[in-house]
Amino acid sequence: MGQKINPLGFRLGTTQSHHSFWFAKPKNFSMGLQEDERIRNCIKDYVKKNKRISSGFEGIAHIGIQKRIDLIQVIIYIGFPNLLIEGRTRGVEELQMNVQKEFHSVNRRLNIAITRIEKPYGQPNILAEYIALQLKNRVSFRKAMKKAIELTEQTGTKGIQVQIAGRIDGKEIARVEWIREGRVPLQTIRAKIDHCSHTIRTIYGVLGIKIWIFVNQE
Repeated sequence: MGQKINPLGFRLGTTQSHHSFWFAKPKNFSMGLQEDERIRNCIKDYVKKNKRISSGFEGIAHIGIQKRIDLIQVIIYIGFPNLLIEGRTRGVEELQMNVQKEFHSVNRRLNIAITRIEKPYGQPNILAEYIALQLKNRVSFRKAMKKAIELTEQTGTKGIQVQIAGRIDGKEIARVEWIREGRVPLQTIRAKIDHCSHTIRTIYGVLGIKIWIFVNQE
């Protein structure tokens, strides 16, 4: 069978760069990795708690982390800035305090910056959240996938593939359904492809969503 590889890891050093920048000795590496995970989870939980009920999704594309000796710089790439700031200028400061509390680092400052993304629906994470929200509201999966593809096409991407796996529509037997629009050259390393996998908990079990977006070719 075809050996599947994560398109992001496959392209590291050509079209992809790391989301975390830091160096550590081999014995401290795992601690640094866990710290990154904690920071990301803490930010996502905070956004989940403080978002508006109506919007229903976080709108975070990805979180970049850069560590220096005395500073941890966290950059949140966000599609819809009002979700996080929400009319309060204190939103970011409050988030900073929350994350600082989460890991008790005495000699390192934490700095959080927010970067807005021009075309949020060109980001696979935001699209996956959009589809997850539709499926939770019992919209048929084909409709949700087609709507997501329409939204992506408006951002000028060259191709997109969406795959949903699990007990779709509550059927007894789990299956995989996918839909592709345009080109998605997964074998071409020069092709810049964004990918994400997202799990959603529905009332009849867990569904997995995978999205590949072909942005451009270098």
